[in-house]
Amino acid sequence: MKYIDEFRNPEIAKKLIARIHNLSEKLPEQKTIMEICGGHTVALFKFGIHALLPKKIKLVSGPGCPVCVTTNKTIDKSVWLAKQPDVKVFSFGDMMRVPGSLGTLTDAAFSGEKVQMIYSPMQAVDFAAKNPDKKCVLFGVGFETTVPTHAAAVLAAKNLGLKNFSLLSAGKLTPPAMHALLEDEKVKLDAFIAPGHVTTIIGAAAYKFIEEDFKKPCVVSGFELCDLLESLVRIIDQLVNNEHKVEIQYTRTVTFEGNKKAQEVIDKVLKVADTNWRGLGQILKSGFKVNNNFADFNAELIFNIPDFPNEEPAGCRCGDVLKGICIPEKCGLFGKKCTPEHPVGPCMVSSEGSCGAHYRFGKG
Repeated sequence: MKYIDEFRNPEIAKKLIARIHNLSEKLPEQKTIMEICGGHTVALFKFGIHALLPKKIKLVSGPGCPVCVTTNKTIDKSVWLAKQPDVKVFSFGDMMRVPGSLGTLTDAAFSGEKVQMIYSPMQAVDFAAKNPDKKCVLFGVGFETTVPTHAAAVLAAKNLGLKNFSLLSAGKLTPPAMHALLEDEKVKLDAFIAPGHVTTIIGAAAYKFIEEDFKKPCVVSGFELCDLLESLVRIIDQLVNNEHKVEIQYTRTVTFEGNKKAQEVIDKVLKVADTNWRGLGQILKSGFKVNNNFADFNAELIFNIPDFPNEEPAGCRCGDVLKGICIPEKCGLFGKKCTPEHPVGPCMVSSEGSCGAHYRFGKG
């Protein structure tokens, strides 16, 4: 990428929009395309792309926000840990405000419990090294983009010989969730815009099942205006020509093989496991847990954490929003009891959540 203006050029954008409209006229019926990345969700709204599309193209948001898909059960675990003697929990900012049945990590921080917001997992390692009397727990929420940093933090703690650092792993794998959506009879999808940053790590080959098993188009997109428009052109062109293949639009960072070094770091520390997603339920082999070789850094084993239930807030439809079968405005809480200042569900909390994007930018 030479200049960002290349990907925001209005003349190029106009040509791509015209191409989208021309191609869509050849479609026999409306087609539903899901973006599976919170960054894409925000960008699509910010650029007003929804309002530019023809009626035969429907865009819906999927479970592309790691904060949003984290279950109440997992949030309760982190808040419970923050309430234990001599324990300090380290969390990224968005997770601090997601409500569980025990409240939020922010509530715990204000009530005198030990919680610290971080920008990098290494901050937790550094604190643990300087405070050997504190039990430091990294709350590791994220998709494949951030999971390597969780694993790297564990490796750093081991190399430093730390005995007071552990990871509460809540990382998730994106492709199994996409597979689950395609198998769900309530979810009607014709194509995917695949996440750019996630795919930089795992590689576009991870989506081959969409092409081979489900016969659907899948295009990995960048985040700028022309990136997203070009990705839509590619998808619609496939739909018109009855094609189904995985393409990479975001060639600036994405390959079919992915980032091998990041994959190696993950494989060294973590193992793939079944896990629960908000709205989607349990999905096989869709999460990351600390592997047996690093059991001394597994918060799940170190602390006797209660088995909290997975209960959704009353009236909250985040689960349906995450599956793309309900737009935020159809939730009775949206904009009333549930706002960014006073969120009921996680989709309103996160800067990449669908409800938050709808609230800030409108329907498009």
